[in-house]
Amino acid sequence: MRKTDFRGIFSSAFLALLTGVGASFLFAALALLLSGNVGAETHQSAHSGLIHVRTADGRVMRNVPRLDTRVRIAVSGMLARVKVEQRFLNPSEEWVEALYVFPLPEDSAVDHMRMQVGDRVVEGEIQERSQARATYERARQSGRHASLLEQQRPNMFTSSVANVPPGEEIAVQIEYQQAVHLDDGLFSLRFPMVVGPRYIPGNPLAAQAIEEQTPSFDGHGWAAGTDQVPDAAHITPPVIADGEAYENPVTLEILLNAGMKLEHMHSLYHAIETVELGEGQHLVTLTDGQVPADRDFVLEWRLAVGSQPKAALFAENWRDRHYSLLMVMPPSLRSLDQGQLSPRELILVVDTSGSMHGGSIEQARSALRVALGQLRPQDRFNLIQFNDRFQALYPKPVSVDREHLQEALRFVDGLEADGGTEMEPAMRYALARQGDIQRLRQVVFLTDGDIGNEQALFSTIDEHLGDARLFPVGIGAAPNSYFMTHAARFGRGSYTFIGDLAEVEQKMLALFERLAAPVLTDIEVQWQGGAESPVELCEGKGSSRPADVYAGEPLLLTLCAEQVPQSATIQGRWGTRLWRREIGLQGGANATGIHVLWAREKIADWMAQRSLGEDSERVRSKVVSLALEHHLVSAYTSLVAVDKTPSRPQEEALHSKPVPTLLPKGWSSSRVFGMLPQTATSAPLYLLLGTVIVLFSLLGMRWGKAR
Repeated sequence: MRKTDFRGIFSSAFLALLTGVGASFLFAALALLLSGNVGAETHQSAHSGLIHVRTADGRVMRNVPRLDTRVRIAVSGMLARVKVEQRFLNPSEEWVEALYVFPLPEDSAVDHMRMQVGDRVVEGEIQERSQARATYERARQSGRHASLLEQQRPNMFTSSVANVPPGEEIAVQIEYQQAVHLDDGLFSLRFPMVVGPRYIPGNPLAAQAIEEQTPSFDGHGWAAGTDQVPDAAHITPPVIADGEAYENPVTLEILLNAGMKLEHMHSLYHAIETVELGEGQHLVTLTDGQVPADRDFVLEWRLAVGSQPKAALFAENWRDRHYSLLMVMPPSLRSLDQGQLSPRELILVVDTSGSMHGGSIEQARSALRVALGQLRPQDRFNLIQFNDRFQALYPKPVSVDREHLQEALRFVDGLEADGGTEMEPAMRYALARQGDIQRLRQVVFLTDGDIGNEQALFSTIDEHLGDARLFPVGIGAAPNSYFMTHAARFGRGSYTFIGDLAEVEQKMLALFERLAAPVLTDIEVQWQGGAESPVELCEGKGSSRPADVYAGEPLLLTLCAEQVPQSATIQGRWGTRLWRREIGLQGGANATGIHVLWAREKIADWMAQRSLGEDSERVRSKVVSLALEHHLVSAYTSLVAVDKTPSRPQEEALHSKPVPTLLPKGWSSSRVFGMLPQTATSAPLYLLLGTVIVLFSLLGMRWGKAR
């Protein structure tokens, strides 16, 4: 019988255990270092020259370009002209290409860009997107200063600025035109400041498939492309982690010329200072001078009593064509006979995904309580929540009684934000007819809309809407306004934005006044020339058929014609009655930029047709033609500016560096990024390797014992 060598067994076991545990700790430490959670260098203040920051998905970004944004807005009546200046400062000793993803209003008509390097100013040219990208790449590689402005979504753009010298800055100035919003006599102007992280559904694509679907793939986002969102890397910019000293400051100035005396004016989410320059003219600035770009800026004003417009006309002659913007106020809902209001089937849908955590879910719960309180005895209702999956409170809509309302309130009180944003199944279920076919079916959809597959959702809405109406309610500091407004457009409803808990009751009560009945439906417009002859419209046949109009909302129409129209005849259904009005179109205020608003609306019409199955090449051709003629950035055209003289020596390397963005106010990166599918780091791999080595160590111990 062999004598057991206990000392050898102990030595082998101890060595194996020590090796395995040591390797495990080594790999675990390496994983943490790669994720940026430990071992980070001291962060400098954003005001003293930022060296590096840690992003929400764990990356450490070194020598990040600093960004200073300056906004100047001139408002004249119903029109706003906006100039956004982005100053990119390179704090490093390297030559840098700065890449910045940022928001603009979804209805903005972006028509100018210029680049300033020192005293030199280079005007941007509009080109087809692929051509503009090629122009920029040639300049980038040859060492010339260049700037490229691309549209990722109608409310999301990317600025690329090549060859920013060490320690210097390059300024990019962007201009756009938009119409001021009017709702029940209240004017408002919104300037978005931050792109919220988008939920990216779908299965990951291989690099080759991404390249095929998104040519010139060069995204630096935290998410890789999927079969539903192939351009995910372009719409998911790096986000600053909680607690990082990075401000991304914005200064803002508004010159407001309302044309009449104001009753009041206020900013919803930022402190402002105002100086009255004359009757109806005010200069508005931020009290703090500059603010972090973490929530949208909204300014509201109301004209003095008796000065509310019933109609307004703005006109422009451009390149031998006549362009008009017409605003018409429909009849008041209060004048409708209550007997004309139909019983309804109200479906309340709420987003409970991780991005709604914090203030957003509180706003959503409060909004649902207000909504339940507005139900009428003759109505039917249901509640649906969704994140990774959806849950309906009832199998089908139920009557409005005490028992059902108490059960619904308990359901609302228990809502928590967690998981992903799989919106399409919930949308399809909510739109499906399940109750009384005689009832007016209305779907109120509360969400921040932070998704990347907007086109798929628009198709779903159009396919399943039927005779229902969809009313998106944007929740949070920076909701996806492009998704909200276009979902309302496809859903023949209206969009409500709630940015603060204090606004919930007021905004939801106003929404339910709209829900009571659309003021005008089945609207038709006829443009008349001299002797009652029809007006010859420009190519494209004018705007598409107008959407339904709800209480307090004006009807906005844009027109391009070869001759100045004499009048417009507008008719529609007002409750159960026929409503008709003829409006003279002679005169009106002269304004510049009306042609770009018309072209922007036409482009939106064509892009909507693409979502509904129109041939993509035909849509592309129409959009490119309109965008090139009117000098507009679109999905298929970009603005590019190139300096003539090379500045970067060819022996100096160029380093591409994305500019990180802040999270919307109230968001937590540690929570939100745990819910969003994204590109993985190598950290889990190293942890797995460490675990495997431990297992082998234990097996070695058992093998030693067996000996």
